[in-house]
Amino acid sequence: MREQKGNVAALLPIGVFLVIFLGSGIVTGDFYAMPAIVAFLIALLAAFLQHRELGFQEKIRIVTRGVGDENIITMSLIFLSAGAFSGAVTAAGGVDSTVNLGLSVLPAHIAVVGLFVIGCFISVSMGTSMGTIAALAPIAAGISEKTGFAMAVCIGAVVCGAMFGDNLSMISDTTIAAVKTQGCEMKDKFRENFKIVLPAALLTVVIFWVVTRNGSFQMTEELPYHVAQVIPYLVVLVGALIGINVFVVLVTGTVLSLVIGVATGSLAAGEMFTAVGDGVTGMYDITVISIVVACIVSLVREYGGIQFILDLIRKRIRGKRGAEAGIAGLALLVDLCTANNTVAIVMAGPIAKEISEEFHVTGRRSASLLDIFTSVGQGLIPYGAQLLSAASLTGLTPFEIIPYLYYPVLMGISAILFIVFMKAE
Repeated sequence: MREQKGNVAALLPIGVFLVIFLGSGIVTGDFYAMPAIVAFLIALLAAFLQHRELGFQEKIRIVTRGVGDENIITMSLIFLSAGAFSGAVTAAGGVDSTVNLGLSVLPAHIAVVGLFVIGCFISVSMGTSMGTIAALAPIAAGISEKTGFAMAVCIGAVVCGAMFGDNLSMISDTTIAAVKTQGCEMKDKFRENFKIVLPAALLTVVIFWVVTRNGSFQMTEELPYHVAQVIPYLVVLVGALIGINVFVVLVTGTVLSLVIGVATGSLAAGEMFTAVGDGVTGMYDITVISIVVACIVSLVREYGGIQFILDLIRKRIRGKRGAEAGIAGLALLVDLCTANNTVAIVMAGPIAKEISEEFHVTGRRSASLLDIFTSVGQGLIPYGAQLLSAASLTGLTPFEIIPYLYYPVLMGISAILFIVFMKAE
């Protein structure tokens, strides 16, 4: 088999995407003014216009093979299934009950620490950092008003907790993308990921406690919750951890949410399918983006672009630790450019997979590093969706919140130490 030669010109579509996406954000001051899917479609057009020696039908066959890859199809179906569960559990009152249950048992003197811990649990259960921030931001504002703590430290605790679950959750689109692009099991990635980020999470708890230890807080308003509405979250989390098929887990969680929602009166029977449909619809964007990115990557690979990147990285890599550092750096760089950790994983995933196979890095470790370092980037860039959302909900600016985002920084440090000192498998 003839060895493919690297071709830097094959990376043009990726450059087109970055110029359009970042350029639009810089010019308008809003990095979400240009929908990512539009920028990717323009990049796909650029890919089709390259290499005239290949006919249009041949290029269609190339992208069809790329999109038809088992991992891409499975990832898309999991995205939609996770959306169905998220829509059902939210409509059934699961989010409100879980938040209120946590706040009801929260000791008064550790309110901000509690925001972080509850944020961790909610984000792991929901699989979305954005949903966690939306649910907890009003509560963080209330705690700030009653304790006198700066709004920034309270919402910072929420964002830190949101990024914890966004990186670990079994139904997070980042976890799904990382696992499917690297070809490993979710439970294996979770275990590998968890032992890396646990020290960072514990240190974050300590830091928030030290920063806010002299405050006091007492909830005076009623916080209604129904324990049964929390059960679907626990079923999904435990089921995924013990290795039950992800589709079985998500379908079970969705059905349980609907049944419990109707039984507790929080969801009308006639609204069940609407709730599920809304959740599925909410995953359309990332599903379509994943398909278009698969098209672009398949053409870039065919033209020699992936080979060029691999050759470039190989020159700087010495052994497994170097490969792991290369995957980490690649993930962080792509996230800084795209401002979307899921898109960054989908884009960087095929390259990371090639690196991991070349240097015998396990799929679970490669997936963990991809997820961790895109989350590190996403938790710190002022133009990322998480910080923009937190700022808009509280009237702050992203730059006021960033000094209190201890967890993303500690997560990155922990992962670097893990690469340096832990035995490469």
